[in-house]
Amino acid sequence: MPVKVVDASALGALVFGEPGAETVADRLSKSTLVAPQLLWFELASIAFKKSAKHPGRIDQIRAAFQMAGRLAIEILSVEHLKVIDLAAQTGLTTYDACYLWLARKTGGELVTLDKRLLKASAG
Repeated sequence: MPVKVVDASALGALVFGEPGAETVADRLSKSTLVAPQLLWFELASIAFKKSAKHPGRIDQIRAAFQMAGRLAIEILSVEHLKVIDLAAQTGLTTYDACYLWLARKTGGELVTLDKRLLKASAG
């Protein structure tokens, strides 16, 4: 199965039923999913922001976050000094550079809805 590096924008859309969820699901199917440890911190941040914006949906948001934890996503380490260099080269944040670095390191396809990250991955 092909390796796919999934970032928080893509996983967040999938888990919380945002626009682009169907496309993300199609792109991730029949793949080995990997991500940096950062993924879960970012997804928790998305859940927190959604909960603050939609307090009546907190239980649903929490349940979706818990379900995400059951997905088969292998967490891989990144080389932080190389991530810093990549961020400097691309103008990305170090957070986004983690996903790009991991995609380059594994040779996997980066699955993201972040336009800046997508552009950097094409270059």
